[in-house]
Amino acid sequence: MKAPETEIQQAINDPRLQLAIYTGTGRLIDHRAKVVGAEELPDYQELRNEAHAVKKHTIENLDYYLEQLESNVIAHGGQVIFCRTGEEAADFVLNLAKERGLHMLVKSKSMTSEEIDFNERLERHHLEAVETDLGEYILQLAHQRPYHIVAPALHLTRYDVARIFTQELGVENEVVIEKQTRIARGVLRRKFLEAGIGVSGANFLIADSGAIVVVENEGNARLSTSAPKIHIAIAGIEKVIPRAQDLAVFLNLLGRSATGQPLTAYTSFLSGPRREGEIDGPDEFYLLLLDNGRTKLLEDPEKRQSLYCIRCGACLNHCPVYRKIGGHNYPWVYSGPIGAIITPQFHGVTEDTWLPFASSLCGACAEVCPVKIEIPKLLLKLREEVTQVKRKEDSDVMERFAFQLFAWVAVRPKIYLLLASLGSLFFPLVPHIGPLKKWASQRTLPEPAKQSFHQWWAARKGSS
Repeated sequence: MKAPETEIQQAINDPRLQLAIYTGTGRLIDHRAKVVGAEELPDYQELRNEAHAVKKHTIENLDYYLEQLESNVIAHGGQVIFCRTGEEAADFVLNLAKERGLHMLVKSKSMTSEEIDFNERLERHHLEAVETDLGEYILQLAHQRPYHIVAPALHLTRYDVARIFTQELGVENEVVIEKQTRIARGVLRRKFLEAGIGVSGANFLIADSGAIVVVENEGNARLSTSAPKIHIAIAGIEKVIPRAQDLAVFLNLLGRSATGQPLTAYTSFLSGPRREGEIDGPDEFYLLLLDNGRTKLLEDPEKRQSLYCIRCGACLNHCPVYRKIGGHNYPWVYSGPIGAIITPQFHGVTEDTWLPFASSLCGACAEVCPVKIEIPKLLLKLREEVTQVKRKEDSDVMERFAFQLFAWVAVRPKIYLLLASLGSLFFPLVPHIGPLKKWASQRTLPEPAKQSFHQWWAARKGSS
């Protein structure tokens, strides 16, 4: 599949959208820079190394830690359900709701549930699922998927939100952000009280205690997990970490990398249903551990580091490609550099073959990744796999011919120097040559030097 060229071009040519993306990601970049500097966090690089080591160890011993997690969740009165696919996860929730006679649930922000089209699956069976994170709620009303891992509605202005609220909620056109928040809060508070099920994701799963850790800034996750009678947490199997002591490392990195906060406003430790004597919490707790293709990533010792990701979104903010084309031009819910390496591995490199090439390989993503995933290295590996598939399909004759022609020229110095000398003459024509038009449209080409290196060297030798 080719890149959605028309949509990408529209995003690039939309000044309002470009301003929204650059403003939003720029703000996150600035905030992060302030809290990871040597003065603020002198052991930042050591924390990254430790986080990488913990993730590596956990993923390489995943079966052991998942069994330990399961036994501890059960010990605290919860239940663990292993789901191979998104359908199995949605079916479990549907069957539970039907058994209890429930018709509505509230959800806190969860990229894992977005990954499996959770809301859409439930709504097809007339079970209402209400997003309670403000950004996610706005997008649900707008019938859009998240634009960014951390800031899902990053691409929308307050005027867009006013229009959405007027159309979907029937309120007056309100452009003051604080008043928009009040409107959403008024609607969502009623939903919290009416819902029989609360669904959350999980930032971390602690194997040695069975605790589910949810990190947020709005408090909606705490309401979603404590107000309804049933709490269901949906988490990928890679979210497990061995010990509670390990959590401090990740909490020190996650907020700083995601939003530029030393620590987010709310960090909740949830371990099973309400116990005797506790005044709030659910009566039932279920942990749905989702595979959905993750075990396929475990097969390759090098590519399995993709599972180290803690979904901070820092790589998106620093990626020149994401900042240009935006989140909706990526084919799946995971966008930016992490999406470019995860999506082909989940769906296969034969689908959306352009995706590993949607990178300048500048390395900014790897530089800011809090768990030190080698994203450029993985992109190159995926590019190699795509190229091998294309070669087998014999589908890109022109590209192979071009490389063969270049190889032929490169080993013939006189021809190479002749063609190079003509470069400055034909340079102004490059943006107008058919196959190069699209390539040149998004690049500022440096003018070739008036004198080539070979000419300069010959002149230097002659004058010495």
